[in-house]
Amino acid sequence: MSAQKNRLATGGRIDRSRPVRFTFDGKAYYGYQGDSLASALLANGVTLVGRSFKYHRPRGIVSAGAEEPNALIEVGTGNRREPNTRAPQIELYDGLTTASQNRWPSLDFDLGAVNSCLSRFFPSGFYYKTFKWPKDGWLFYEKFIRRMAGLGTGSTEADPDRYDKVYGHCDVMVVGGGPAGIAAALAAGRAGARVVLVDEQSELGGSLLSERDRSIDGKPAMDWVAAAEAELAAMPEVKVLTRTTAFAYLDANMLSCVERITDHIGPNASGPRQRLWRIRAREVILATGSIERPLVYSDNDRPGCMLASAGRTYVNRYGTAPGQRVVILTNNDTAYQTALDFAAAGVSVAAVVDLRANPQGALVQATRDKGIEVIANSAITHVKGAKQVKEVDVMSLSADGKSVTGGVRHIYCDTVLSSGGWQPTVHLHSQTRAKVVWNEELHAFVPGPVMPGQNNVSVGAAKGVFGLADCLAEGHEAGAEAARRFGFTNAAGSAAGAEAEPAAEPLRPMWIVPSDKPVGQGGKHFVDYQNDVTAADVMLAHREGYLSVEHLKRYTTMGMATDQGKTSNVNALAIMAGLRGMNIPEVGTTTFRPPYTPVTFGVFAGPDKGDFLDPIRKTPIHQWHADHGAAFECVGQWHRAWYYPKAGESMHDAVNREVKATRDSVGIVDASTLGKIDIQGPDAAWFLNMVYTNAWTKLEPGKCRYGFMCGEDGMVFDDGVTSRIAENHFHMTTTTGGAARVLSWLEEWHQCEWPDRKVYFTSVTEQWAVFALNGPNSRKVLEKVVSGIDLSEEAFPFMSWRDCEVAGVKARIFRISFTGALSFEVNVPPSYALHVWRALMSAGEEFNITPYGTEALHVLRAEKGFVIVGQETDGTMTPQDLGFEWIIGKAKPDFIGRRSHLRSDTARPDRKHLVGLLTENPQEVLPEGAQIVEHVKDKPPMTMIGHVTSSYWSPNANRSIAMAVIKNGRNRMGQTVYLPYDGKVVAARIAKTDFLQDGAAANA
Repeated sequence: MSAQKNRLATGGRIDRSRPVRFTFDGKAYYGYQGDSLASALLANGVTLVGRSFKYHRPRGIVSAGAEEPNALIEVGTGNRREPNTRAPQIELYDGLTTASQNRWPSLDFDLGAVNSCLSRFFPSGFYYKTFKWPKDGWLFYEKFIRRMAGLGTGSTEADPDRYDKVYGHCDVMVVGGGPAGIAAALAAGRAGARVVLVDEQSELGGSLLSERDRSIDGKPAMDWVAAAEAELAAMPEVKVLTRTTAFAYLDANMLSCVERITDHIGPNASGPRQRLWRIRAREVILATGSIERPLVYSDNDRPGCMLASAGRTYVNRYGTAPGQRVVILTNNDTAYQTALDFAAAGVSVAAVVDLRANPQGALVQATRDKGIEVIANSAITHVKGAKQVKEVDVMSLSADGKSVTGGVRHIYCDTVLSSGGWQPTVHLHSQTRAKVVWNEELHAFVPGPVMPGQNNVSVGAAKGVFGLADCLAEGHEAGAEAARRFGFTNAAGSAAGAEAEPAAEPLRPMWIVPSDKPVGQGGKHFVDYQNDVTAADVMLAHREGYLSVEHLKRYTTMGMATDQGKTSNVNALAIMAGLRGMNIPEVGTTTFRPPYTPVTFGVFAGPDKGDFLDPIRKTPIHQWHADHGAAFECVGQWHRAWYYPKAGESMHDAVNREVKATRDSVGIVDASTLGKIDIQGPDAAWFLNMVYTNAWTKLEPGKCRYGFMCGEDGMVFDDGVTSRIAENHFHMTTTTGGAARVLSWLEEWHQCEWPDRKVYFTSVTEQWAVFALNGPNSRKVLEKVVSGIDLSEEAFPFMSWRDCEVAGVKARIFRISFTGALSFEVNVPPSYALHVWRALMSAGEEFNITPYGTEALHVLRAEKGFVIVGQETDGTMTPQDLGFEWIIGKAKPDFIGRRSHLRSDTARPDRKHLVGLLTENPQEVLPEGAQIVEHVKDKPPMTMIGHVTSSYWSPNANRSIAMAVIKNGRNRMGQTVYLPYDGKVVAARIAKTDFLQDGAAANA
């Protein structure tokens, strides 16, 4: 193995005994177990990792965490290629394949870099202005713009990995595994509460993973973390999820998290790749830490320009120096700890350039004592070097800090680390719709009041509290208080202690570090690295009137990249505030939306793909249908028998045979898929009166009634037969595909509009198997197996029901029909379904009983003009349009949709009406959906007056039949209309929809 240029001889939490090989842009490198891709690349001296989105400028690694805006990497190849993955969050494993993005033909030589030379022509909003002229030029511009858009390319092949989903519930959910989060989980767990602790890193510790020489309770900080982790693991009511990002905070304390299970192992690992957690908590403790802000200085995007905290992480956690000679630019004390840690690791720190006039804190003095030069009241005015920092220019600041003075000092270096202060990570807090407030002391936004119903508290750095001892105390108190609030009275123990830290001097807010040239001339001051937004772009937005933060965001695209402005938003808002002469909070904030970091589509889909995309529902006798040669079709989630072809039969032959046999003798269909809802309660009849268009209060027990439901717009929503079982008990049937929708509809009206009504709904679709006997011999078949009732017309009339026994099984039979023939619907428990079905088939042998499928069912109902909601209706049809004026209760004071039926538009005569169509050529079967015109022209456009909703060959009418909706159709009876399709024009006569009525077919 070749030497790693920037790997330190000792230190870090990596396992140096386990080297790991990986590739980047086709070149092989190695790191160690525990490295991130970012730390391994830096260790190997690789600083150029990508090209910027718009200008294709060379870009390097900026951060060490989820806030990374630059180092977006393509991971994997083929069907496992995943773009835009952040290098600091990619854990190294043997065989990892990675590549840079947004460059061609190579990262080192990118032709797109010409955009950087032409950057003056590509300011923010250039596309709004440039591509308006010439008027017809957009079709030319578009293909080039779309080719340039986006970052990275995803695989076009099917994802081979598995994903999982799980729901969790807890008393206390802690987000963040740093010192505050660990302390909170320990306190709540010790008290006996059910706790879930999630953290996005591979191990607990948070900021402590990047520290040197810190102690808690008198022992090394990471020893305390290890002991705490072991204690949490031993608690039966505590679950710790590492490598888990809480990316969304939803209503009612529901958080969505993604757990990376095997991403760090590689594609050959067993088990799911990632798991989606949806966790509902009684209380959430947000210990999400904070993010360091970069300073906006000239050419601050050069590879080698990083955050000071990131440099510290690479040295302390990964044993890697970002470079050989470092310059630090800061406006606060925390960057001095980075200088001290670099010095302790043997990395040369050329100087600390401090924007403050006279820094004198303890850390500053310790830095000077190490022999590191501190250049106060000064700024970096230029960073030199194209693909790697080579040198920086440093100049003194004027008294007001708005400009630079004096001579230029040139300092050789290969790395610039900057720190502009810290911004609490308020994303999840903001996702609850809670506000953030400006803290003038921290010069940062901190969490504001919590939204009602979202029980959460922010602690530690997420709240703007940065001292280790204070973070431990806050976390412990939050965890203990949450446990007490939920009735857990066990002792939560005492808070861990840490040494007091030296008082920090105030930072000096400087949102644009001045240079020797005005902003926009000379070097570029980048605010949003990922979308190439500069301070000059913010100024341009101000000049052009885009003053609102949301307008600023969209005009410049600031904060709209995958990092959601984690490192850029506050700087941009502060610059706009300065331009407008306002305080930062007066300018306002943009909206943080889920997800916190990008989430793969695969984890949202989870196992719900392929055969598992949608549940497959089968009737209790599905296997009988399969054994008897049925072809199946999907009706909603149900697999229903479509038709039963015999040897040598086509679908057309089989359907004709089934239809003819049913109409002439007896047919049987498995109708178990019909939606069935049990409705009970003293107000059940009143409720049905409101949801149906016709009257229900006087329906007698033992009787059935057909009804239409309408939406508030008066349009048909669903139909079905409802039977009264007892005074306060009804049995409702719905369409197969509409069952769940109707149940939700009923519950919505009950819960939201009429919650005081005593009525209860229960889905019983799968509690009843239903077999419909149809045809003139259906009564004779049923008489052979039924007991306990008289099946005669007088004793058992149409639209009534009876309890009885069929083949020795308790059953309920309904005298209703969807074919217009004599019909009986037999309902039995599903466990007895096959027994009863076989008994009915055996009883019908002498009558040549014929099982028929859904296609024959459709033909049979169409022969009598019966409608199917969703086929004859499309959300624009009222009952009156369908010819069902009789089903509207004229004396009813109200029902859902009644007022809409009184609108002039609903009653106008030229609305589309449901009618029948009989083609001039009886053999011509019209295609469903065919458009209908009154007058044929040589070519389109032609005025369309309707379309075909259903069309079949009817063996009983011995001709084609069709149903259609046509403007003013019922007043056009006998007229001829035309249907142009497939290069021909077919003429058809408008007729009634009952195609078996005397003379209807004969008069075609």
